[in-house]
Amino acid sequence: MTGENDSGGWPLHYRILLAMVIGTVVGVALNPGEIAISGPVELRIVHDENAILFSEVIPETSKVLYSEKFADAAALAKSYPRLAEALGEKAELTVACDNPRARIVRDRSGVTIVWQRNHDGNPAVSQIAASSGEKLPEFWRLLVSQHPAGVAGGMTIAAKALGDLFLQLLKMVTVPLILTSLVTGVTGLGSRGNFGRMFGRTITYYIVTSMLAITTGLVLVNIIHPGVGAILPGGGAVVEQSEESVVEIVFQQVLRLFPANPIEAIAQGEFLSIISFAILLGIFINFIGGDHGQRLTELFEAAFAVMMRMTSWVISLAPFGVAAFMIFATASQGFDVFRTLAWYMLTVALALAIHAGIILPLIVRFVAKRSPLEFARHMSSALLTAFSTASSNATLPLTISCVEQQAGISNRTSSFVLPLGATINMDGTALYEVVAVLFIAQATPGFEMSITTQVTIALTALIASIGAAGIPHAGLVMMAIVLQAVGLPLEAQGIIIAVDRILDMFRTSVNVWSDSCGCAVVQQLTESSD
Repeated sequence: MTGENDSGGWPLHYRILLAMVIGTVVGVALNPGEIAISGPVELRIVHDENAILFSEVIPETSKVLYSEKFADAAALAKSYPRLAEALGEKAELTVACDNPRARIVRDRSGVTIVWQRNHDGNPAVSQIAASSGEKLPEFWRLLVSQHPAGVAGGMTIAAKALGDLFLQLLKMVTVPLILTSLVTGVTGLGSRGNFGRMFGRTITYYIVTSMLAITTGLVLVNIIHPGVGAILPGGGAVVEQSEESVVEIVFQQVLRLFPANPIEAIAQGEFLSIISFAILLGIFINFIGGDHGQRLTELFEAAFAVMMRMTSWVISLAPFGVAAFMIFATASQGFDVFRTLAWYMLTVALALAIHAGIILPLIVRFVAKRSPLEFARHMSSALLTAFSTASSNATLPLTISCVEQQAGISNRTSSFVLPLGATINMDGTALYEVVAVLFIAQATPGFEMSITTQVTIALTALIASIGAAGIPHAGLVMMAIVLQAVGLPLEAQGIIIAVDRILDMFRTSVNVWSDSCGCAVVQQLTESSD
Protein backbone atom coordinates (compact mmCIF):
# COMPACT_ATOMS: atom_id res chain seq x y z
CA MET A 1 0.00 0.00 0.00
CA THR A 2 0.96 3.62 -0.31
CA GLY A 3 2.48 4.51 2.99
CA GLU A 4 3.60 7.73 4.57
CA ASN A 5 7.12 7.01 3.44
CA ASP A 6 6.56 4.33 0.84
CA SER A 7 9.58 5.01 -1.34
CA GLY A 8 12.19 5.15 1.38
CA GLY A 9 12.57 8.88 0.69
CA TRP A 10 10.23 11.80 1.10
CA PRO A 11 6.64 11.07 2.15
CA LEU A 12 4.19 11.13 -0.74
CA HIS A 13 2.41 14.30 0.33
CA TYR A 14 5.71 16.21 0.38
CA ARG A 15 6.54 14.97 -3.10
CA ILE A 16 3.10 15.98 -4.37
CA LEU A 17 3.44 19.41 -2.75
CA LEU A 18 6.87 19.86 -4.35
CA ALA A 19 5.39 18.81 -7.71
CA MET A 20 2.65 21.42 -7.30
CA VAL A 21 5.19 24.15 -6.57
CA ILE A 22 7.40 23.17 -9.52
CA GLY A 23 4.38 22.90 -11.82
CA THR A 24 3.12 26.32 -10.73
CA VAL A 25 6.50 27.99 -11.30
CA VAL A 26 6.91 26.40 -14.73
CA GLY A 27 3.32 27.27 -15.65
CA VAL A 28 3.75 30.92 -14.68
CA ALA A 29 6.89 31.05 -16.81
CA LEU A 30 4.99 29.58 -19.78
CA ASN A 31 1.94 31.82 -19.36
CA PRO A 32 1.76 34.08 -22.43
CA GLY A 33 -0.25 36.69 -20.57
CA GLU A 34 -3.17 38.74 -21.82
CA ILE A 35 -3.36 40.08 -25.37
CA ALA A 36 -4.37 43.74 -25.48
CA ILE A 37 -6.95 44.56 -28.17
CA SER A 38 -5.71 47.64 -30.02
CA GLY A 39 -7.89 50.69 -30.11
CA PRO A 40 -11.11 51.51 -28.25
CA VAL A 41 -13.97 49.05 -28.45
CA GLU A 42 -17.66 49.91 -28.58
CA LEU A 43 -20.66 47.78 -27.76
CA ARG A 44 -23.49 48.62 -30.15
CA ILE A 45 -27.12 47.54 -29.88
CA VAL A 46 -29.35 48.45 -32.83
CA HIS A 47 -33.09 47.81 -32.61
CA ASP A 48 -34.96 47.73 -35.93
CA GLU A 49 -38.38 46.38 -36.87
CA ASN A 50 -37.27 42.77 -37.29
CA ALA A 51 -34.54 42.12 -34.74
CA ILE A 52 -31.99 43.50 -32.33
CA LEU A 53 -28.37 43.36 -33.49
CA PHE A 54 -25.80 43.16 -30.72
CA SER A 55 -22.15 43.68 -31.67
CA GLU A 56 -18.79 44.70 -30.26
CA VAL A 57 -16.59 46.53 -32.74
CA ILE A 58 -13.35 48.52 -33.03
CA PRO A 59 -14.65 51.84 -34.44
CA GLU A 60 -11.47 52.88 -36.28
CA THR A 61 -11.26 49.69 -38.34
CA SER A 62 -14.90 48.53 -38.09
CA LYS A 63 -13.62 45.08 -37.12
CA VAL A 64 -16.34 43.05 -35.42
CA LEU A 65 -15.14 41.19 -32.33
CA TYR A 66 -18.48 39.56 -31.61
CA SER A 67 -22.01 39.80 -32.93
CA GLU A 68 -25.32 38.23 -32.08
CA LYS A 69 -28.89 38.70 -33.28
CA PHE A 70 -31.92 38.67 -30.97
CA ALA A 71 -35.55 38.35 -32.02
CA ASP A 72 -36.86 40.95 -29.58
CA ALA A 73 -36.16 42.88 -26.38
CA ALA A 74 -37.16 39.89 -24.23
CA ALA A 75 -34.55 37.71 -25.94
CA LEU A 76 -31.89 40.41 -25.42
CA ALA A 77 -32.85 40.74 -21.75
CA LYS A 78 -32.37 37.01 -21.25
CA SER A 79 -28.68 37.30 -22.18
CA TYR A 80 -27.92 40.92 -21.25
CA PRO A 81 -30.45 42.12 -18.67
CA ARG A 82 -28.61 45.31 -17.71
CA LEU A 83 -27.97 46.33 -21.30
CA ALA A 84 -31.59 45.59 -22.29
CA GLU A 85 -32.72 47.80 -19.44
CA ALA A 86 -30.42 50.59 -20.65
CA LEU A 87 -31.68 50.25 -24.24
CA GLY A 88 -35.31 50.60 -23.20
CA GLU A 89 -37.36 52.11 -26.03
CA LYS A 90 -34.35 53.62 -27.80
CA ALA A 91 -33.47 52.45 -31.31
CA GLU A 92 -29.72 52.37 -30.59
CA LEU A 93 -27.37 52.11 -27.64
CA THR A 94 -23.59 52.55 -27.68
CA VAL A 95 -21.50 51.59 -24.65
CA ALA A 96 -17.77 52.16 -24.30
CA CYS A 97 -15.72 49.05 -23.54
CA ASP A 98 -12.54 49.88 -21.65
CA ASN A 99 -9.33 47.88 -21.31
CA PRO A 100 -10.24 45.06 -23.73
CA ARG A 101 -8.03 41.98 -23.40
CA ALA A 102 -8.08 38.40 -24.60
CA ARG A 103 -6.43 35.16 -23.52
CA ILE A 104 -5.83 32.20 -25.82
CA VAL A 105 -6.02 28.73 -24.24
CA ARG A 106 -4.95 25.74 -26.33
CA ASP A 107 -5.22 22.05 -25.58
CA ARG A 108 -5.75 18.83 -27.52
CA SER A 109 -9.47 19.51 -27.92
CA GLY A 110 -9.07 22.88 -29.62
CA VAL A 111 -8.71 26.56 -28.81
CA THR A 112 -10.60 28.78 -26.37
CA ILE A 113 -10.51 32.57 -26.15
CA VAL A 114 -11.49 34.30 -22.92
CA TRP A 115 -12.51 37.86 -23.83
CA GLN A 116 -12.51 40.43 -21.02
CA ARG A 117 -13.48 44.10 -20.95
CA ASN A 118 -15.35 46.69 -18.91
CA HIS A 119 -18.77 48.05 -19.90
CA ASP A 120 -18.74 51.56 -18.47
CA GLY A 121 -16.59 50.35 -15.58
CA ASN A 122 -18.51 47.13 -14.98
CA PRO A 123 -16.67 43.84 -15.58
CA ALA A 124 -17.69 41.56 -18.43
CA VAL A 125 -16.20 38.23 -19.50
CA SER A 126 -17.13 35.97 -22.42
CA GLN A 127 -15.69 32.73 -23.69
CA ILE A 128 -15.41 31.69 -27.35
CA ALA A 129 -14.32 28.14 -28.20
CA ALA A 130 -13.79 26.04 -31.31
CA SER A 131 -12.14 22.77 -32.25
CA SER A 132 -9.54 24.76 -34.22
CA GLY A 133 -8.55 28.37 -34.77
CA GLU A 134 -9.90 28.23 -38.34
CA LYS A 135 -13.43 27.72 -37.02
CA LEU A 136 -13.45 30.89 -34.92
CA PRO A 137 -15.13 34.13 -36.08
CA GLU A 138 -12.95 36.22 -38.40
CA PHE A 139 -11.47 38.63 -35.85
CA TRP A 140 -10.55 35.88 -33.39
CA ARG A 141 -9.25 33.66 -36.18
CA LEU A 142 -6.80 36.39 -37.18
CA LEU A 143 -5.84 36.97 -33.54
CA VAL A 144 -5.04 33.28 -33.04
CA SER A 145 -3.00 33.15 -36.25
CA GLN A 146 -1.01 36.20 -35.14
CA HIS A 147 -0.20 34.53 -31.81
CA PRO A 148 0.90 30.96 -32.60
CA ALA A 149 1.42 28.42 -29.83
CA GLY A 150 5.22 28.38 -30.10
CA VAL A 151 7.41 26.36 -27.75
CA ALA A 152 5.60 27.56 -24.62
CA GLY A 153 2.21 26.66 -26.07
CA GLY A 154 3.49 23.26 -27.14
CA MET A 155 4.79 22.55 -23.64
CA THR A 156 1.44 23.59 -22.17
CA ILE A 157 -0.45 21.23 -24.49
CA ALA A 158 2.03 18.43 -23.68
CA ALA A 159 1.56 19.03 -19.94
CA LYS A 160 -2.22 18.78 -20.33
CA ALA A 161 -1.81 15.52 -22.27
CA LEU A 162 0.45 14.07 -19.55
CA GLY A 163 -2.03 15.13 -16.86
CA ASP A 164 -4.89 13.55 -18.79
CA LEU A 165 -2.89 10.31 -19.01
CA PHE A 166 -2.45 10.24 -15.23
CA LEU A 167 -6.15 11.00 -14.78
CA GLN A 168 -6.99 8.14 -17.13
CA LEU A 169 -4.90 5.75 -15.01
CA LEU A 170 -6.74 6.83 -11.89
CA LYS A 171 -10.09 6.33 -13.62
CA MET A 172 -8.93 2.90 -14.79
CA VAL A 173 -8.71 1.59 -11.23
CA THR A 174 -11.63 3.56 -9.80
CA VAL A 175 -14.60 1.45 -10.98
CA PRO A 176 -13.16 -1.99 -10.05
CA LEU A 177 -11.91 -0.51 -6.78
CA ILE A 178 -15.39 0.82 -5.91
CA LEU A 179 -17.06 -2.47 -6.80
CA THR A 180 -14.66 -4.69 -4.83
CA SER A 181 -14.32 -2.34 -1.86
CA LEU A 182 -18.07 -1.86 -1.43
CA VAL A 183 -18.87 -5.56 -1.69
CA THR A 184 -16.06 -6.31 0.77
CA GLY A 185 -17.23 -3.57 3.11
CA VAL A 186 -20.88 -4.65 3.09
CA THR A 187 -20.02 -8.35 3.61
CA GLY A 188 -17.76 -7.26 6.46
CA LEU A 189 -20.70 -5.54 8.16
CA GLY A 190 -22.46 -8.87 8.54
CA SER A 191 -26.01 -8.42 9.78
CA ARG A 192 -28.65 -6.20 8.18
CA GLY A 193 -28.77 -4.12 11.36
CA ASN A 194 -25.11 -3.18 11.05
CA PHE A 195 -25.60 -2.14 7.43
CA GLY A 196 -28.67 -0.05 8.28
CA ARG A 197 -26.82 1.81 11.05
CA MET A 198 -23.82 2.47 8.81
CA PHE A 199 -26.02 3.71 5.98
CA GLY A 200 -28.12 5.93 8.26
CA ARG A 201 -25.09 7.58 9.89
CA THR A 202 -23.39 8.16 6.55
CA ILE A 203 -26.41 9.76 4.86
CA THR A 204 -27.15 11.91 7.93
CA TYR A 205 -23.57 13.22 7.94
CA TYR A 206 -23.71 14.01 4.21
CA ILE A 207 -27.00 15.91 4.43
CA VAL A 208 -25.97 17.89 7.52
CA THR A 209 -22.57 18.96 6.14
CA SER A 210 -24.02 19.86 2.74
CA MET A 211 -26.66 22.08 4.40
CA LEU A 212 -23.99 23.71 6.56
CA ALA A 213 -21.93 24.42 3.43
CA ILE A 214 -24.94 25.90 1.62
CA THR A 215 -25.82 28.07 4.63
CA THR A 216 -22.25 29.39 4.75
CA GLY A 217 -22.47 30.35 1.08
CA LEU A 218 -25.83 32.07 1.55
CA VAL A 219 -24.58 34.15 4.48
CA LEU A 220 -21.42 35.35 2.73
CA VAL A 221 -23.21 36.25 -0.52
CA ASN A 222 -25.63 38.42 1.44
CA ILE A 223 -22.74 40.09 3.28
CA ILE A 224 -20.32 40.67 0.37
CA HIS A 225 -22.83 41.18 -2.51
CA PRO A 226 -20.35 40.10 -5.23
CA GLY A 227 -22.79 40.44 -8.15
CA VAL A 228 -23.78 44.08 -7.63
CA GLY A 229 -22.64 46.05 -10.70
CA ALA A 230 -21.45 43.08 -12.76
CA ILE A 231 -22.39 42.73 -16.42
CA LEU A 232 -23.75 39.33 -17.45
CA PRO A 233 -22.47 38.70 -20.98
CA GLY A 234 -23.54 36.21 -23.59
CA GLY A 235 -21.27 34.80 -26.25
CA GLY A 236 -19.81 32.22 -23.90
CA ALA A 237 -20.04 28.48 -23.78
CA VAL A 238 -23.12 27.67 -21.74
CA VAL A 239 -24.85 24.50 -20.71
CA GLU A 240 -28.01 23.71 -22.63
CA GLN A 241 -31.22 24.24 -20.72
CA SER A 242 -32.70 21.09 -19.29
CA GLU A 243 -36.29 20.32 -20.23
CA GLU A 244 -36.78 18.35 -17.02
CA SER A 245 -38.12 19.72 -13.75
CA VAL A 246 -36.29 19.30 -10.46
CA VAL A 247 -38.75 16.56 -9.47
CA GLU A 248 -38.07 14.70 -12.71
CA ILE A 249 -34.32 14.99 -12.19
CA VAL A 250 -34.67 13.55 -8.69
CA PHE A 251 -36.72 10.68 -10.10
CA GLN A 252 -34.05 10.05 -12.74
CA GLN A 253 -31.47 9.81 -9.96
CA VAL A 254 -33.65 7.24 -8.18
CA LEU A 255 -33.92 5.23 -11.41
CA ARG A 256 -30.14 5.24 -11.70
CA LEU A 257 -29.99 3.40 -8.38
CA PHE A 258 -31.32 0.31 -10.14
CA PRO A 259 -29.41 -0.29 -13.39
CA ALA A 260 -31.23 -2.31 -16.04
CA ASN A 261 -27.86 -3.81 -16.97
CA PRO A 262 -25.25 -3.78 -14.18
CA ILE A 263 -22.49 -4.84 -16.58
CA GLU A 264 -23.30 -1.89 -18.84
CA ALA A 265 -23.31 0.44 -15.82
CA ILE A 266 -19.87 -0.83 -14.81
CA ALA A 267 -18.58 -0.43 -18.40
CA GLN A 268 -19.89 3.14 -18.62
CA GLY A 269 -18.72 4.13 -15.15
CA GLU A 270 -22.18 4.99 -13.81
CA PHE A 271 -21.12 5.48 -10.20
CA LEU A 272 -24.57 5.66 -8.62
CA SER A 273 -25.65 2.46 -10.38
CA ILE A 274 -22.40 0.67 -9.50
CA ILE A 275 -22.68 1.63 -5.84
CA SER A 276 -26.27 0.47 -5.45
CA PHE A 277 -25.56 -2.81 -7.27
CA ALA A 278 -22.44 -3.44 -5.17
CA ILE A 279 -24.34 -2.80 -1.94
CA LEU A 280 -27.14 -5.17 -2.96
CA LEU A 281 -24.60 -7.78 -4.04
CA GLY A 282 -22.85 -7.59 -0.68
CA ILE A 283 -26.14 -7.81 1.21
CA PHE A 284 -27.24 -10.92 -0.67
CA ILE A 285 -23.84 -12.58 -0.30
CA ASN A 286 -24.46 -12.26 3.45
CA PHE A 287 -27.99 -13.61 3.01
CA ILE A 288 -26.85 -16.71 1.15
CA GLY A 289 -24.06 -17.44 3.65
CA GLY A 290 -22.57 -20.91 3.88
CA ASP A 291 -19.86 -22.12 1.57
CA HIS A 292 -21.14 -20.15 -1.42
CA GLY A 293 -21.19 -16.91 0.55
CA GLN A 294 -17.73 -17.60 1.97
CA ARG A 295 -16.23 -18.28 -1.47
CA LEU A 296 -17.74 -15.12 -2.93
CA THR A 297 -16.54 -13.09 0.06
CA GLU A 298 -13.02 -14.42 -0.35
CA LEU A 299 -13.15 -13.75 -4.09
CA PHE A 300 -14.01 -10.07 -3.61
CA GLU A 301 -11.50 -9.70 -0.77
CA ALA A 302 -8.77 -11.08 -3.05
CA ALA A 303 -9.88 -8.83 -5.92
CA PHE A 304 -9.89 -5.83 -3.58
CA ALA A 305 -6.34 -6.61 -2.43
CA VAL A 306 -5.19 -6.78 -6.05
CA MET A 307 -6.91 -3.49 -6.91
CA MET A 308 -5.33 -1.76 -3.92
CA ARG A 309 -1.91 -2.96 -5.06
CA MET A 310 -2.56 -1.66 -8.57
CA THR A 311 -3.82 1.58 -7.05
CA SER A 312 -0.56 1.94 -5.12
CA TRP A 313 1.37 1.78 -8.38
CA VAL A 314 -0.82 4.45 -9.99
CA ILE A 315 -0.53 6.63 -6.88
CA SER A 316 3.26 6.45 -7.07
CA LEU A 317 2.94 8.42 -10.33
CA ALA A 318 0.90 11.17 -8.65
CA PRO A 319 3.73 13.76 -8.41
CA PHE A 320 4.21 13.65 -12.19
CA GLY A 321 0.49 13.96 -12.92
CA VAL A 322 0.04 16.74 -10.38
CA ALA A 323 2.97 18.72 -11.80
CA ALA A 324 1.52 18.39 -15.30
CA PHE A 325 -1.92 19.61 -14.21
CA MET A 326 -0.46 22.59 -12.36
CA ILE A 327 1.64 23.57 -15.40
CA PHE A 328 -1.47 23.62 -17.58
CA ALA A 329 -3.63 25.39 -14.98
CA THR A 330 -1.20 28.24 -14.38
CA ALA A 331 0.02 28.51 -18.00
CA SER A 332 -3.49 28.76 -19.43
CA GLN A 333 -5.13 30.90 -16.74
CA GLY A 334 -5.09 34.65 -17.19
CA PHE A 335 -4.33 36.79 -14.20
CA ASP A 336 -6.41 39.85 -15.08
CA VAL A 337 -9.60 37.79 -14.88
CA PHE A 338 -8.99 37.46 -11.14
CA ARG A 339 -9.26 41.22 -10.83
CA THR A 340 -12.34 41.28 -13.05
CA LEU A 341 -14.18 38.72 -10.91
CA ALA A 342 -12.37 39.40 -7.65
CA TRP A 343 -15.44 39.76 -5.40
CA TYR A 344 -17.10 36.64 -6.77
CA MET A 345 -13.94 34.54 -6.38
CA LEU A 346 -13.31 35.97 -2.91
CA THR A 347 -16.84 35.02 -1.82
CA VAL A 348 -16.50 31.44 -3.07
CA ALA A 349 -12.98 31.01 -1.66
CA LEU A 350 -13.87 32.51 1.73
CA ALA A 351 -17.00 30.37 2.06
CA LEU A 352 -15.05 27.21 1.14
CA ALA A 353 -12.31 28.16 3.60
CA ILE A 354 -14.80 28.62 6.45
CA HIS A 355 -16.48 25.29 5.73
CA ALA A 356 -13.23 23.35 5.26
CA GLY A 357 -11.15 25.17 7.85
CA ILE A 358 -13.66 25.74 10.67
CA ILE A 359 -16.90 23.76 10.34
CA LEU A 360 -15.52 20.38 9.26
CA PRO A 361 -12.56 20.47 11.71
CA LEU A 362 -14.99 21.19 14.56
CA ILE A 363 -16.99 18.13 13.52
CA VAL A 364 -13.81 16.04 13.42
CA ARG A 365 -12.74 17.31 16.84
CA PHE A 366 -16.01 17.00 18.76
CA VAL A 367 -17.85 14.21 16.92
CA ALA A 368 -15.02 12.06 15.55
CA LYS A 369 -12.83 12.75 18.64
CA ARG A 370 -9.71 13.29 16.51
CA SER A 371 -7.15 16.04 16.05
CA PRO A 372 -8.19 17.95 12.89
CA LEU A 373 -4.60 18.96 12.10
CA GLU A 374 -3.29 15.43 12.40
CA PHE A 375 -6.18 14.06 10.35
CA ALA A 376 -5.59 16.70 7.65
CA ARG A 377 -1.90 15.73 7.52
CA HIS A 378 -2.87 12.11 6.98
CA MET A 379 -5.18 13.15 4.12
CA SER A 380 -2.81 15.69 2.55
CA SER A 381 -1.78 13.51 -0.41
CA ALA A 382 -5.40 12.96 -1.43
CA LEU A 383 -6.31 16.63 -0.90
CA LEU A 384 -3.40 17.90 -3.01
CA THR A 385 -4.23 15.44 -5.78
CA ALA A 386 -7.91 16.45 -5.66
CA PHE A 387 -6.85 20.09 -5.94
CA SER A 388 -4.69 19.55 -9.00
CA THR A 389 -6.99 17.13 -10.88
CA ALA A 390 -10.31 18.74 -9.89
CA SER A 391 -11.87 15.28 -9.87
CA SER A 392 -13.10 13.63 -6.67
CA ASN A 393 -13.90 10.38 -8.51
CA ALA A 394 -10.40 10.11 -9.94
CA THR A 395 -8.93 10.92 -6.52
CA LEU A 396 -11.00 8.19 -4.83
CA PRO A 397 -8.29 5.48 -4.98
CA LEU A 398 -5.81 7.76 -3.24
CA THR A 399 -8.47 8.88 -0.73
CA ILE A 400 -9.16 5.27 0.23
CA SER A 401 -5.43 4.60 0.59
CA CYS A 402 -4.85 7.67 2.81
CA VAL A 403 -7.89 7.01 4.99
CA GLU A 404 -6.93 3.40 5.64
CA GLN A 405 -3.13 3.48 5.64
CA GLN A 406 -2.49 6.91 7.16
CA ALA A 407 -5.57 7.78 9.21
CA GLY A 408 -6.20 4.25 10.48
CA ILE A 409 -9.85 4.07 9.42
CA SER A 410 -11.07 0.48 9.01
CA ASN A 411 -11.71 -0.88 5.53
CA ARG A 412 -15.23 -1.76 6.67
CA THR A 413 -15.96 1.97 7.10
CA SER A 414 -13.91 3.49 4.29
CA SER A 415 -15.04 1.02 1.64
CA PHE A 416 -18.65 2.03 2.28
CA VAL A 417 -18.44 5.73 3.16
CA LEU A 418 -15.96 6.97 0.53
CA PRO A 419 -17.46 5.57 -2.70
CA LEU A 420 -20.90 6.78 -1.58
CA GLY A 421 -19.45 10.17 -0.66
CA ALA A 422 -17.65 10.58 -3.99
CA THR A 423 -21.05 10.25 -5.66
CA ILE A 424 -23.55 12.08 -3.45
CA ASN A 425 -21.57 14.17 -0.93
CA MET A 426 -20.53 17.39 -2.68
CA ASP A 427 -20.23 20.08 0.01
CA GLY A 428 -17.92 22.25 -2.08
CA THR A 429 -20.06 21.92 -5.19
CA ALA A 430 -23.30 22.75 -3.36
CA LEU A 431 -21.70 25.82 -1.76
CA TYR A 432 -20.24 26.95 -5.08
CA GLU A 433 -23.56 26.61 -6.90
CA VAL A 434 -25.38 28.69 -4.29
CA VAL A 435 -22.78 31.47 -4.44
CA ALA A 436 -22.64 31.42 -8.26
CA VAL A 437 -26.42 31.50 -8.72
CA LEU A 438 -26.89 34.29 -6.16
CA PHE A 439 -24.01 36.19 -7.81
CA ILE A 440 -25.92 35.97 -11.10
CA ALA A 441 -29.15 36.93 -9.32
CA GLN A 442 -27.55 40.04 -7.81
CA ALA A 443 -26.28 41.06 -11.27
CA THR A 444 -29.73 40.62 -12.85
CA PRO A 445 -31.81 43.82 -12.69
CA GLY A 446 -35.23 43.42 -11.15
CA PHE A 447 -34.63 39.94 -9.80
CA GLU A 448 -36.24 39.57 -6.39
CA MET A 449 -33.77 38.30 -3.78
CA SER A 450 -36.44 37.20 -1.30
CA ILE A 451 -35.95 34.66 1.46
CA THR A 452 -38.23 32.23 -0.38
CA THR A 453 -36.14 32.51 -3.55
CA GLN A 454 -32.90 31.98 -1.65
CA VAL A 455 -34.30 28.92 0.13
CA THR A 456 -35.41 27.56 -3.26
CA ILE A 457 -31.90 28.09 -4.60
CA ALA A 458 -30.40 26.39 -1.54
CA LEU A 459 -32.62 23.29 -1.74
CA THR A 460 -32.21 22.99 -5.51
CA ALA A 461 -28.42 23.32 -5.15
CA LEU A 462 -28.46 20.50 -2.59
CA ILE A 463 -30.37 18.23 -4.97
CA ALA A 464 -28.20 19.23 -7.93
CA SER A 465 -24.96 18.63 -6.01
CA ILE A 466 -26.08 15.09 -5.19
CA GLY A 467 -26.48 14.41 -8.90
CA ALA A 468 -23.21 16.07 -9.90
CA ALA A 469 -20.55 13.77 -11.29
CA GLY A 470 -17.17 13.78 -9.57
CA ILE A 471 -15.43 15.15 -12.66
CA PRO A 472 -14.02 18.59 -13.62
CA HIS A 473 -16.67 21.26 -14.30
CA ALA A 474 -19.56 19.01 -13.19
CA GLY A 475 -20.82 21.88 -11.03
CA LEU A 476 -21.42 23.97 -14.14
CA VAL A 477 -23.53 21.23 -15.67
CA MET A 478 -25.75 21.00 -12.61
CA MET A 479 -25.89 24.78 -12.19
CA ALA A 480 -28.24 24.94 -15.17
CA ILE A 481 -30.83 23.12 -13.05
CA VAL A 482 -30.57 25.72 -10.27
CA LEU A 483 -30.72 28.67 -12.68
CA GLN A 484 -33.75 27.18 -14.40
CA ALA A 485 -35.52 26.60 -11.08
CA VAL A 486 -35.60 30.33 -10.26
CA GLY A 487 -35.82 31.74 -13.81
CA LEU A 488 -32.31 33.17 -14.17
CA PRO A 489 -30.54 33.39 -17.57
CA LEU A 490 -28.44 30.36 -18.44
CA GLU A 491 -26.25 32.57 -20.63
CA ALA A 492 -24.95 34.25 -17.47
CA GLN A 493 -22.72 31.23 -16.99
CA GLY A 494 -20.36 32.84 -19.50
CA ILE A 495 -18.91 35.05 -16.78
CA ILE A 496 -18.51 32.06 -14.43
CA ILE A 497 -16.73 29.76 -16.88
CA ALA A 498 -13.73 32.09 -17.16
CA VAL A 499 -12.59 31.25 -13.62
CA ASP A 500 -14.30 27.91 -13.14
CA ARG A 501 -11.18 25.74 -13.39
CA ILE A 502 -9.46 27.50 -10.48
CA LEU A 503 -12.56 27.43 -8.27
CA ASP A 504 -13.21 23.82 -9.32
CA MET A 505 -9.85 22.83 -7.84
CA PHE A 506 -10.75 24.39 -4.49
CA ARG A 507 -14.26 22.97 -4.26
CA THR A 508 -13.09 19.47 -5.25
CA SER A 509 -10.59 19.52 -2.38
CA VAL A 510 -13.44 20.47 -0.05
CA ASN A 511 -15.55 17.60 -1.41
CA VAL A 512 -12.76 15.08 -0.73
CA TRP A 513 -12.02 16.59 2.70
CA SER A 514 -15.68 16.28 3.68
CA ASP A 515 -15.78 12.64 2.52
CA SER A 516 -12.67 11.91 4.57
CA CYS A 517 -14.08 13.61 7.66
CA GLY A 518 -17.23 11.54 7.18
CA CYS A 519 -15.14 8.37 7.50
CA ALA A 520 -13.74 9.55 10.82
CA VAL A 521 -17.23 10.49 12.09
CA VAL A 522 -18.89 7.22 11.04
CA GLN A 523 -15.98 5.19 12.45
CA GLN A 524 -16.25 6.91 15.82
CA LEU A 525 -20.05 6.56 15.99
CA THR A 526 -19.78 2.89 15.04
CA GLU A 527 -17.14 2.14 17.67
CA SER A 528 -19.01 4.01 20.40
CA SER A 529 -22.21 2.05 19.71
CA ASP A 530 -20.55 -1.38 19.50
